[in-house]
Amino acid sequence: MGTHWTLGCDAADPQLLAAFWAQALGYVSEPGYEDDDGASIVDPDGVGPAIGFLRVPEPKTSKNRMHVDIRVAGKPPWDMAEREQLIRAKVAELVVARATVVREEMYGEDFGHVVMLDPEGNEFCVA
Repeated sequence: MGTHWTLGCDAADPQLLAAFWAQALGYVSEPGYEDDDGASIVDPDGVGPAIGFLRVPEPKTSKNRMHVDIRVAGKPPWDMAEREQLIRAKVAELVVARATVVREEMYGEDFGHVVMLDPEGNEFCVA
């Protein structure tokens, strides 16, 4: 069995980022976690890791060295047209939630993934 773990994230506004990532990942606020300077979200099925957000005073200053990839298209083999439709639908949902599209990437001639920024400018991909 693997080790249980939590992804810890710095934030200027922990509640904002927690709400964004809960929507993006289908997570919920961690029951019983109440902290003005932090927020925590969990997988409602108890499968994925918890994600904690802690208020820090300093702003983000450079590119992430690690980021989240949201995989909405499932596992190969893919129907490439259906895969692209699933990705574009998730991207549109996240734009409404205050994410920003940076660019689209191709895999040769096939649609690959979309690079985005969360509300605090942290990079992630939708694939």
